[in-house]
Amino acid sequence: MRNDQFGYEIPVSSPAAAEGWDRMVLGFLAHSATVPEHLGTVLTEAPDFVMAHATKGLFCLMLGRTEMTDTARDAYRAACVAAKEGSPTPREMGYVRALGAWLNGRPSDCVRALEEVLARWPEDALAMKIGHATRFILGDRHGMRASLEALLPAYDAQNPARGYLLGCHAFSLEETGEYGRAETAGRMALSLSPDDAWGLHAVAHVHDMTANSRAGLDWLEGREHAWAHCNNFRYHVWWHKALMHLDQNQIGAVFDLYDTEIRRDHTDDFRDISNATSLLMRLELEGHDVGHRWEELADISERRTQDACLIFADLHYLLALVGGNRDMAVRQMMGRLHRAAKRTNPDEIQARMAHPGLAAATGLEAFGEGDYRTAFLNLSQARRSMQMIGGSHAQRDVFERLTIDAGIRSGFLDEAETMLQERSGQRAGTLDSYAGTRLDLISDARGDWKTTKSLPAE
Repeated sequence: MRNDQFGYEIPVSSPAAAEGWDRMVLGFLAHSATVPEHLGTVLTEAPDFVMAHATKGLFCLMLGRTEMTDTARDAYRAACVAAKEGSPTPREMGYVRALGAWLNGRPSDCVRALEEVLARWPEDALAMKIGHATRFILGDRHGMRASLEALLPAYDAQNPARGYLLGCHAFSLEETGEYGRAETAGRMALSLSPDDAWGLHAVAHVHDMTANSRAGLDWLEGREHAWAHCNNFRYHVWWHKALMHLDQNQIGAVFDLYDTEIRRDHTDDFRDISNATSLLMRLELEGHDVGHRWEELADISERRTQDACLIFADLHYLLALVGGNRDMAVRQMMGRLHRAAKRTNPDEIQARMAHPGLAAATGLEAFGEGDYRTAFLNLSQARRSMQMIGGSHAQRDVFERLTIDAGIRSGFLDEAETMLQERSGQRAGTLDSYAGTRLDLISDARGDWKTTKSLPAE
């Protein structure tokens, strides 16, 4: 039995396993690409380490893909066998319960199991970060913030995870509208943990939500070292930078970042697909030709129409299929969502497929077909519940833009204007370039309507 870097006992005897565990935890907090390597070392050196097997399963579920769910089930079985044959600690069994709950379609119970761990071992930064990530997937911004604020007193200046905790807190503050405090917390996080890409990106979110893209570019410029070590999360930080260039109407820079960073590696992780599809859709809404870039994304998304792991992933796959004109694949996905909506006892994931997923997907399909009235009616129906698909305000904003644009194109000018006002209210009362352009379009359309009405009858 050894102690981890937070002073908690872990049932390993191998120094390599203990060191690998500590490195894995810090790597996960930093979104490091080295996490699988360190976890592999732990499982090789300590194959009966129950918590390591459970952690592997939880990591797999966060990937949101069917084949990784099978791997997560294997990890759960391995954890249960190791627990039966050994003497697992109560902390380890908390991780096992968390994994089992998610595998049974109850990720909110997964969070509760991790909260029980944190109630006894508040400095378990791995449980903190997994709970934070799971709440992010569920769109539980208020629970995310409350959990972190309960833990803050336990992390003193000597705690190696304090910077990462502050980075998570910064993000939760931003998602709940506390933009000034979020920026302060994010900057503090990075000063304590220079590789805290999550904290750095929380500050980028603040600049997005306060329509200050120029300051956002200044914030990211020269800090590339804070996300260069990352796994695919580095593509997401580049995505944020591209959004800022788009707001500045620096379209050449947007395409350059898309080709050289965001889609440089043509990965098929749903989070990478969401970066790419939402950026291309924003570009098209602004009237820019994206060339053949939809094709690569549509090819990947065609293979994911039956995944049914996360509605957030599904809606972005659907964006790619609509953008790439893959009508048959769109119909396949819509058929699956309609079947999901008819389930009598859906689990939490399936329930979100039905609502708001089906209405949102119907709206996206109609938008791709040029049926903007149907698109608006369905997207606006889903709009009030889109928080439930998970992700951030910035990520979900592509659906907000599509809803507003569909409203303008189909003549729902008052409704579109109200949505723009609500969007601005969520963004500290500021107007970004998107909102300013759309308000001008609405004003012009009303002017055209008044002019038409004032013409004499023939």
